[in-house]
Amino acid sequence: MDSPDQLCRLTADLRAAVGREAPILIDQEGGRVQRMRAPLWRDYLPALDQMALARDPLRAQWLRNRLIAEELHAVGIDVNCAPLADLVEEATHPVLRNRLYGADVATVVAAARACAAGLLAGGVLPVLKHIPGYGRAAVDSHHDLPRVSAPRAALDARDFAPFRALCDMAMGMTAHIVFDAIDAGAPATTSPAMMRVIREDIGFAGLIMTDDLSMQALSGTLAERAAASLAAGCDVVLHCNGIPADMMQVAGATAPLSALATGRAAAALAQRHTPDPVDTKALAAELDALLEGA
Repeated sequence: MDSPDQLCRLTADLRAAVGREAPILIDQEGGRVQRMRAPLWRDYLPALDQMALARDPLRAQWLRNRLIAEELHAVGIDVNCAPLADLVEEATHPVLRNRLYGADVATVVAAARACAAGLLAGGVLPVLKHIPGYGRAAVDSHHDLPRVSAPRAALDARDFAPFRALCDMAMGMTAHIVFDAIDAGAPATTSPAMMRVIREDIGFAGLIMTDDLSMQALSGTLAERAAASLAAGCDVVLHCNGIPADMMQVAGATAPLSALATGRAAAALAQRHTPDPVDTKALAAELDALLEGA
């Protein structure tokens, strides 16, 4: 990215290509997972560090995401793949750990709410991730398949609890992780049994998208991964590596949205709105003050 103007042209061209105000997604959590960076945009601390250092962690979380939303909306991006409601565990892999908000359910739920509220106030839709919980993963799902052997009662009481509390959010993203107690043969993304848990037990009624299909936690061809995800109950598949031949595989294995998915997508997109007016300099100064000395 060379400039905000260049990115504005790209997002406008993407929408012109499909002939509608299609949602444009990004991973802009702040910290290590931040696609738009300094010097063109503000850099943010890893979320776990900010939660630990801020004098008012929840206010800082809202400010951070309101500022992120302002930057995204200004260049035509209207969906951010955040908040994260995974819990920090002793075994949490470093690829995820400092992206999280805390180790207890109440803190994580409150911080996820603050993140989502900040994004929505800035006209950007949040995506709750990684349903039904990725905190116990001890390997990086970009390269390997995480497997969790905890009993179902423990999962219900801990891993699934933040997502149950946040089940009213309009969009969510799956975790590529196997839970032996529910389906030892398939990761959540491609598991009909886990998708039933997400819908019926966790109670998530919004649009469910996969995490990136090109991550190596999933097996089979990209076409097989896409088909298996949709058959399991995901509404939308995400393919994010940008390789045209791979994109063609995924496109060939998909179909128009189902009636249920269309309704969920419409409900999510109905939350898009013009950002509330804001003094970004004042918000940035307030965030800096809360993090002073961090």
